[in-house]
Amino acid sequence: MTSPGSILIVGASAAGLSTAEALRRHGYQGRLTFLDAEPHLPYDRPPLSKQLLSGAWEPPRVQLRGQAQLDALHAEFVLGEPAVALDPAERAVTTVSGRVLRGDVVVIATGLTPLRLPGQDHLEGVHVLRALDDALALRHALSAGTRLVVVGEGVLGAEIAATARTLNLEVTLAGMGGTLLNDQLGQVIGAMLAEKHAERGVRLRLGVAIEELTGAAGRVTGVRPASGEFLPADMVVVAIGSRPATGWLEGSGLPLGDGVECDSRCRAAEGVYAVGDVASFQHEGLGRRLRLENRTNATEQAQVVAANILGADRPYTPIPYFWTDQYDVKIQAHGLPSAAAKVTIADGDVAQGRFTALYQEGGQVTAVLGWNMPKQARLLRQQVLGAWQDTPRLATA
Repeated sequence: MTSPGSILIVGASAAGLSTAEALRRHGYQGRLTFLDAEPHLPYDRPPLSKQLLSGAWEPPRVQLRGQAQLDALHAEFVLGEPAVALDPAERAVTTVSGRVLRGDVVVIATGLTPLRLPGQDHLEGVHVLRALDDALALRHALSAGTRLVVVGEGVLGAEIAATARTLNLEVTLAGMGGTLLNDQLGQVIGAMLAEKHAERGVRLRLGVAIEELTGAAGRVTGVRPASGEFLPADMVVVAIGSRPATGWLEGSGLPLGDGVECDSRCRAAEGVYAVGDVASFQHEGLGRRLRLENRTNATEQAQVVAANILGADRPYTPIPYFWTDQYDVKIQAHGLPSAAAKVTIADGDVAQGRFTALYQEGGQVTAVLGWNMPKQARLLRQQVLGAWQDTPRLATA
């Protein structure tokens, strides 16, 4: 295969940057261009809800690479210019200003767009947290207010609540799930995490839908769940999930479902690839489609995308991994934990706050989790790998 003369990467966050770096490591010498809607050079997102939000870190520390490293890529960065359309046949991307950028190959790495509650855009004091500017705006609000309501009981909502409590704010966390991170980690582990939050003073209002945000003079005053209770707030964070940022691809002809639908090589069309949170790829080992929202996936998938652009024929078959840090709890999960799985403690002591757990469905290990036991969890990861190799169509059974 002839190496492409130019590659256009739409999205300059971790997945896009990792793709470019892998291309250069593999000896690619053609033209590289980044296009991104944000005005910032590539930065890391996991610290936004923790170290940056708390004030422990300042913005330069979340930048993924120094200027010398970026210069070494010999890439052009077109920043603050959202993409609005793609012509896959021409590999041409149109921006909001009408500019047209082309590449022999286009890599889509546009990530996620946070979901919002009805009416929130008309109220001051209501925040989402996806981008660097979101985190800085919320940090300023936390420094000026005392009462925070977090809407959303998933990973992001729980991390924001934990950070806010370390800043001594009054924090209420509300969500439709019966416990924290139920969709990601299930009832057993979620209940343990909820207990940790309650011990730290977070008021939990779980298992209830949010009916409305309330406001006065254009500013949020609280949240009203369907239970009828009123939750007063100086500021509200909406962390009810995200959707893949594919709106700009409508009408392109690319298959769009839960993200950009790719084959097992992360290819969406001839000369068009997707990587990171936006990519829905076919996992050959599981026999099903996956879309993974985590930092590790962004880096690992980028290696496969770069290799395939340069002529390899490698399927992307990861064992998913994610982590979350909340208070003194560090959770690492390998595989596909789910609310439907049976959870058993494999090692350690729950009462001591250090243990590993196995997730099993249909007699097979589908995931392992470490609660303040990262090394042990990684060793147990081999049980997931073994189960997936022994039962390659496990997830479709």
